[in-house]
Amino acid sequence: MNLKFNILKSALIFSALFLHTAIGFGQNDILELLPGSDFIDFSNTRGYHRLVGNVHFTYQGNEMFCDSAHYFEKRKIVRAYGKVHINKKDTLNLFCDSLYYNGKKRKATLWGNVRVRDNEFKLTTDTLEYDANTGQAYYLHGGKVQSIKSNEVLTSEIGYFHPETKNFFFSKNVVYKSPDINMTTDTLRYLYSQKKTFFQGPTNIEAKETKMYCESGWYNTATEEGSLQRNAWISRDSDYISGDTLLYHPKESEYIGYGNVYYMDSVQKISFNSDYAFSSDTLNYSLLTGHAYATKYIEDDTLFIHADTLYNYKSDSLELIKAYHGARIFSNQFQGRADSITYNKAAGKIEMFYSPIVWAKTAELKGNFIDVDLNDSLIEHINIYDHATILMEVEPQLYYNQISGKKIIADFKDNDLYRANVVGNAMTVSFPEDNAVKDSIPTITRLGMNRLYSSRLRIDIDSNEITGVTYIDKPDGAFYPMDQIVKSEQFVPDFDWKNALRPKKLEDIFRDDEIGVEDEKDESAISN
Repeated sequence: MNLKFNILKSALIFSALFLHTAIGFGQNDILELLPGSDFIDFSNTRGYHRLVGNVHFTYQGNEMFCDSAHYFEKRKIVRAYGKVHINKKDTLNLFCDSLYYNGKKRKATLWGNVRVRDNEFKLTTDTLEYDANTGQAYYLHGGKVQSIKSNEVLTSEIGYFHPETKNFFFSKNVVYKSPDINMTTDTLRYLYSQKKTFFQGPTNIEAKETKMYCESGWYNTATEEGSLQRNAWISRDSDYISGDTLLYHPKESEYIGYGNVYYMDSVQKISFNSDYAFSSDTLNYSLLTGHAYATKYIEDDTLFIHADTLYNYKSDSLELIKAYHGARIFSNQFQGRADSITYNKAAGKIEMFYSPIVWAKTAELKGNFIDVDLNDSLIEHINIYDHATILMEVEPQLYYNQISGKKIIADFKDNDLYRANVVGNAMTVSFPEDNAVKDSIPTITRLGMNRLYSSRLRIDIDSNEITGVTYIDKPDGAFYPMDQIVKSEQFVPDFDWKNALRPKKLEDIFRDDEIGVEDEKDESAISN
């Protein structure tokens, strides 16, 4: 899962800085008129000073410019009109067409072509409300925040700013754009104390070659860690990952997924499903557990691998899956199970450890260790080591053609077993048949049982039937007519028919071993 989830590192830096020196009207209630006004008038009846033309004054620590202004001294109200400009200690500038400020309530409203600018960022909106008591500024009819030093732009219908706590809130049609990231969301909230950005509602993020989606999430601007939640997914190059929750730790190049995790590599044609997933780009491996299974798309078939825990190792020269504890394989062509399974795509090999079984069409192959040589979806060879057996049922729960030995090399063509080379303690038991046609009706008659021992055997097979046996050393053989079969020689050593454990469909690889146990007991009783 070689994804880079580079989410919003700079998306709200401007929010952390913007308005932190906002319209902090102080306690100096005296309006100090500065040189430059063309006309000054005072109305006793209306109780205000009227200033007209190049108005310039200071009030409550703020330097103000405008075309005209009304100052209601008793009510501590200032109304300013035309080219209004407020400057606070040369760190913050506000511009608008008109302004209303109530000094008693310490609340201000700015109208018309409102622009607020500090050394790094600029806010533009139609109307801006400011409450000096809470330190909150907000717009409700659309606004845009731009970085002066970079090409970052954020727009929304609603925006709230809390300069003292440096917490910010944007809502409705929130769009953030920068040279590296484009994001749309319904709600965006930044908490300065936690250094976290939160987003709510359908959220789309595009960062270079990466696309992301979630309906809830957060991003830490200090650690660069992030979390996508609720229908979350990330798509990058050939990689796609989705889950209930996706976590990203960029400094460690690690990713974690919780709940309904799905990962797809379209180039390697492989996908993974699990309840939990961990991936490290640095270590080039992924771990999956909880209903974990891999899906490998191969020519004319699909290979499924399931186990309690899956490891996926991927590099330029390696594609390796390791399945531990209760491993199962399913495809249309063959099936298998073992405690642990390793699948090496580059080498075209499956290795099976601890009580392995492979079912290929009508053959059941078992031993202490098995490795399978594949050519895409076709089995070429199966090598069975120690207590090796091949069983082929010819009459259900009655007769089985059998091969056993220390080591068996089984050769396949079109996934049909056609030859077995047995090395060490070689033994075969078979039930030859006679095919006849009488009155245009074909009949099959079992002639008896062949039993053959040798140190090495080569056995030819066609449609489950043993058609020829070649021995290297002098064999020990016997033939028993059907009514004279010796029970003690009817089965090879380690005979144990396990067909009840064979997955007949994909869902069977997830079933508990207890299912089918009774059937297995019945089948095991055959050799008793």
